[in-house]
Amino acid sequence: MAVSTEDVKKLRQQTGAGIMDCKSALDEADGDIQEAVAILRKQGIRVAARREVKAAREGIVTSYVHGGDQIGVLLEVNCETDFVARTAEFQEFAKNVAMQVAALQPQWVAPEDVPEAALAKEREILTEQARAEGKPEHIIEKMVEGRLKKFYAQQCLLAQPYIRDDTITIHDLLNDLVAQCGEKIVIRRFVRYQVGEEID
Repeated sequence: MAVSTEDVKKLRQQTGAGIMDCKSALDEADGDIQEAVAILRKQGIRVAARREVKAAREGIVTSYVHGGDQIGVLLEVNCETDFVARTAEFQEFAKNVAMQVAALQPQWVAPEDVPEAALAKEREILTEQARAEGKPEHIIEKMVEGRLKKFYAQQCLLAQPYIRDDTITIHDLLNDLVAQCGEKIVIRRFVRYQVGEEID
């Protein structure tokens, strides 16, 4: 089936991928745009896996201040080269992620960043909740693991649904950018401030 220029343009606008990548994905998907998006996303995951061993020492620190000047975020995103750090796509990604931090208040970047003590406490709470619901012991552990995924999706930035498209996570958004730029990209750290909040 011949792929139309209009469909290539639409896919490019939706994903930010290159023209030839969009055409190739549409060819493979027999013109189905949603399937082509999934193909491009899988390519992004493969590129990210290949770039994992590379060093990401360039990048930017960006800021986002929410309307009313009550919430502010500083965020560091790293990549391999200064060239990529200066691209509009990279900077827009960083701004959107800073906005995500302001809106959804994650505590950590990734599930593996959750301190062991915090994880143990959460497991204990979830186990007690399952027992209080009268669940049998042999299924409590599976329930706890399932509920921990919800905990990660609330508390860990990469696991959170993206505020502008809740069908993808921030991790998916990151992989899309990796595929687009062809470099390793890492959300290194963030800090969120809110007027009047308690200081530990």
